[in-house]
Amino acid sequence: MKLPESQVAVLQAASANEAQTIDRLAEETGHKPETVTGAAFELESEGLVEVAESTEETVEPTDEGREYLEAGLPEVRLYEAALGAGADAEPAQMGQVIGQSGREGLQVDIALSNYARKGYGTIESGEITADPDADPDSDEEAAVLAALDADESVEDEDVLDQLESRGLVTVSESTVRSVTLTDEGVTTLMEGVETAETVGQLTPEMLTSGEWKEVEFAEYNVEADAERIDGGKTHILRQTANRVKDALVGMGFEEMEGPHVDADFWINDALFMPQDHPARTHWDRFALSNPTEIGDLPEDLVERVEDAHRHGVGEDGDGYHSPWSEDFARALALRGHTTSLSMRYLSGYAEGELEPPKRYFSVEKVYRNDTLDPTHLLEFFQVEGWVMAEDLSVRDLMGTFEEFYEQFGISNIRYKPHYNPYTEPSFELFVDHPKTGETIEMGNSGIFREEVLTPLGVDCDVMAWGISLERLLMVMYGFEDIRDVHGTLADLELLRETEVLH
Repeated sequence: MKLPESQVAVLQAASANEAQTIDRLAEETGHKPETVTGAAFELESEGLVEVAESTEETVEPTDEGREYLEAGLPEVRLYEAALGAGADAEPAQMGQVIGQSGREGLQVDIALSNYARKGYGTIESGEITADPDADPDSDEEAAVLAALDADESVEDEDVLDQLESRGLVTVSESTVRSVTLTDEGVTTLMEGVETAETVGQLTPEMLTSGEWKEVEFAEYNVEADAERIDGGKTHILRQTANRVKDALVGMGFEEMEGPHVDADFWINDALFMPQDHPARTHWDRFALSNPTEIGDLPEDLVERVEDAHRHGVGEDGDGYHSPWSEDFARALALRGHTTSLSMRYLSGYAEGELEPPKRYFSVEKVYRNDTLDPTHLLEFFQVEGWVMAEDLSVRDLMGTFEEFYEQFGISNIRYKPHYNPYTEPSFELFVDHPKTGETIEMGNSGIFREEVLTPLGVDCDVMAWGISLERLLMVMYGFEDIRDVHGTLADLELLRETEVLH
């Protein structure tokens, strides 16, 4: 019996008494695993071998997981630092404890998000406590990581799932194929097999010479496994951001641009946010240590904004009667909202003096020291927008929202009156989550107060809003936890498989 060389090699290496894996046969024959797989399937179709399949799961620590094996989990390091700061006796300042823990960047976020979950203590209002009865030496996640690193078997599926969601282990499934000789295969070997010369590719020379008539062409198994290649693609959040930009440009808006790090003056003071507002404390903002302050601010505008804070605007203006410091106004921080861009544009500082009517928007990242949960991250994208025109009303603002959200298939918008220091009237937007039915706050809006506009030199109405791009994404696609899509715990398989909506 004549067979292609690869099939002969597999047939001779296979056994009737012991199933042999594709990898083992590849090692014995010197062929690639994919070549052995194809040959095995061809032999199976001839009844010479049997091919059995099973699924094998492999769990391995990631590079980040191995790093924590050496240095300790971030939440454990935070707990140890909290104990060192005496947080087991009374609350300690969170900033001090974070500094002592030696964690920085994303590891701080990870430590904070897992600290309370594991019962190490509490984090509230910028203070941290440590439970003196907590035992980091018995941390289940650390123990499972160590076991995996030592190639020991792990039975606790819940802990494995948690480690996988944190990106500390990778769980992969592979199909293992095993080959066994059939009785017919044994008989064929005993009778003898010969290697047939086969050709895998037709060439121009074969056609010209007529050689193609004499050769035997190799057969191809189109059902054989091929290597999976996951090509790169634009992140679904960026795709949604681009859709938002297209929608707003189509509605006549122009895009704003500006710095992620800005002076508190542009972020809050120009917005008529009092300097003693709780949201402006060092616990709720990400301040810069180098450099610490902006080098250039328009002095005349600073004077007008300070006067509005101290005395108000107009005959009935009263101001805040609270401390106001130009040093604080000059302090640099990561912007907590993109309204800093609106202040730069409305004041004429960014593009020169603007004449109504004007429409501007931005879809940019902002940074807030929030508690992580299914709808909150420490950084997210805000869709900022405003319209400058005469005689604007809340009905104009609501109509703008209706037109915008309709382009994303969202029509169940509800509004609730709200208080903002910088807009009056003000209201929040809400929609229902398509899967859970939970009411989700989408954003905040209103008509800028004269205490905002007068110092900026604007003498007409300006309606404005800030809405979350991530929450729009959640409602569009039915995601229940934004951390699956964006951030350190993102579900890559979900991102690969989610079909983009148009």
